[in-house]
Amino acid sequence: MVSFSRLTTSSAASLLCLVWLLTISSPASASFTCTSAATCDAIIDYTLPNSTTFNALKKLFQVKNLRSLLGVNNLPMTTPADQKLPANQTIKIPFPCLCRNGTGIANKRPTYTVIPDDFLSHIVTDIFAGLFTVQELQTVNNISNPNLIQPGDKLWIPLPCSCDDVGGEKVVHYGRLVATGNTIEGIAQRYNVSQDTLLRLNRLASPKELLAGSVLDIPLKACQSTVSNTSLDYPLLVPNDTYVFTAANCVTCKCDSANNWTLQCQPSQIKSSLWKTCPSMQCQGLDNFYIGNVTSSDCNSTACTYAGYSNQTIFTTSTQLTCPAADNNSSGMRPGTESWNIILVAIHLVFLSALYLR
Repeated sequence: MVSFSRLTTSSAASLLCLVWLLTISSPASASFTCTSAATCDAIIDYTLPNSTTFNALKKLFQVKNLRSLLGVNNLPMTTPADQKLPANQTIKIPFPCLCRNGTGIANKRPTYTVIPDDFLSHIVTDIFAGLFTVQELQTVNNISNPNLIQPGDKLWIPLPCSCDDVGGEKVVHYGRLVATGNTIEGIAQRYNVSQDTLLRLNRLASPKELLAGSVLDIPLKACQSTVSNTSLDYPLLVPNDTYVFTAANCVTCKCDSANNWTLQCQPSQIKSSLWKTCPSMQCQGLDNFYIGNVTSSDCNSTACTYAGYSNQTIFTTSTQLTCPAADNNSSGMRPGTESWNIILVAIHLVFLSALYLR
């Protein structure tokens, strides 16, 4: 331990300068605004302080199963739990969110068990990579003296999140780590959200206030689904380039914006957490017509889609798949074809005129 009484004037000045730089370069708070009294699912980036495995991440953040971790990162289900992940790689973490007192934080999960020689700033910085502040950790755990934490104490980890609707739509709030060189404009374009929305959600007066290393609240659009509001998994919000397991693991659903933002679901072939065998997933009206099936590969066909589940059954519905809007070009030619034809005719006339005048 260095004694301040032994510091030279130069050393003391350097130390004060370092403290000042750290203060102005770090966000004062990582919390997200959440005005609705609700719980929901959220996502946050985590940059690995050290090399680790998916299994270790699952344990640290108390993610219920490996497939949830793989799904939110859009990784193959065959990815091994002990696969080595290098330090400084960023992995998305799914977790439950709780809104209270105008702020969203992780809903009692994860928790962290204090070990000998732990201290709060070490837990915040070295273990959870600065996803929240020391003050926030103290507040949610009612710690008045940070020097009095004891081995065995269980700390509630306040990951920032939100459950608020945005623009009248339900979204999945994603805590994205801001990298050096990132801009509000670039992030807005990447995630198909307006700059004004990002500034408002994150309480930024201007794009210039964006700080590298901060956690930005980004509302992710979810694929449209036919899940009923009486279903146990309503609302089933699956953002682009992710997949989830639902209906007690009997159904897997993925979101791909290339599919017109329509949720794609099918039987999962995974052991159910509720039933010995998964209930029927057949749509009425056609034999051998189940969730994920379509009547043909053409447009104007019928699809059997997932509509939710209860403790007794899995709901299905038939959905009409329509053709893309027809082009108003009644001649059937591609747009611009008529213009090119006129140009080609003009060229031919020029050549004919030249031959005639020779």
